[in-house]
Amino acid sequence: MSTRGGRLAVVNARSALFDLYGDHLRARGGRAPVAALVRLLAPLQVAAPAVRTAVSRMVRQGWLTSVRTRAGAGYELTPRAVRRLDEAAARIYRIGRDEWDGRWHVIVVDLPPDRSARARVRDGLGYLGYAPLEDRTWVAPRPSAELDELLSFDRVRAERFHARHDGDPLALVRRAWDLDGLARAYQRWLRQAGELVAAAPNGCPDERAFAVRSHLVHEWRKFLFADPELPRSLLPADWPGHAAAAYFEEQANRLAPAAGRFVDMCLTEVGEWAGAVAGRLDAQPMGRKP
Repeated sequence: MSTRGGRLAVVNARSALFDLYGDHLRARGGRAPVAALVRLLAPLQVAAPAVRTAVSRMVRQGWLTSVRTRAGAGYELTPRAVRRLDEAAARIYRIGRDEWDGRWHVIVVDLPPDRSARARVRDGLGYLGYAPLEDRTWVAPRPSAELDELLSFDRVRAERFHARHDGDPLALVRRAWDLDGLARAYQRWLRQAGELVAAAPNGCPDERAFAVRSHLVHEWRKFLFADPELPRSLLPADWPGHAAAAYFEEQANRLAPAAGRFVDMCLTEVGEWAGAVAGRLDAQPMGRKP
């Protein structure tokens, strides 16, 4: 989240696209022309070739599909992507995540023999909030709505059940997750986030607010891969994740109106530009070039 010299750090193009669709375009129909995607990621220092490469990769992975828009070629979220972004939004904004009945969701997986598939399954389980107790047995405080899709992608068989832990639940938590490392990550995020949002005071240009908020969301989203969002009863009273979540929500909400205006402006500009070009072409006599 560096703001050295007033410049924001470069963001990975694919991650920036996920954030853009999830944070803004999902609520605006889930589609956008390529020209708008390029314009919207420019404040994040993502160049047009990188945008197009990231879009192509997301199409191959089943997150986006090509569509025609008024402004020309565009891309729309697939149903799979909509489910992923809805689930991610619930985790990013901590919606209804503290309810817990004291039972753990346990899965015993038959990992595939292919090394890349095994790594993909392990990474996917970690993203969904599961941690390994051993190589094949994973545990989470609650089941994930995306578990079936993750396992079916690599045709992984798994036994799954809910269970209560007879021993010390805090010992189980520390066995499965590195809470000390996670606490340090939240403390580091708080320091860096304070420096970042200082670059977007109230009244700053909409484009600046969009860029800063995008970086804020981008860095916060990384906790989806590390934090299983354990119930408060299993966390220390002074858990820094609570303060970090409150600060993220406060600053994301503060910057949201200006960031939204910038998104709407870019979508409108691209649409009007395309409409104007189409109108000029339609007005040309047959056989003449504009």
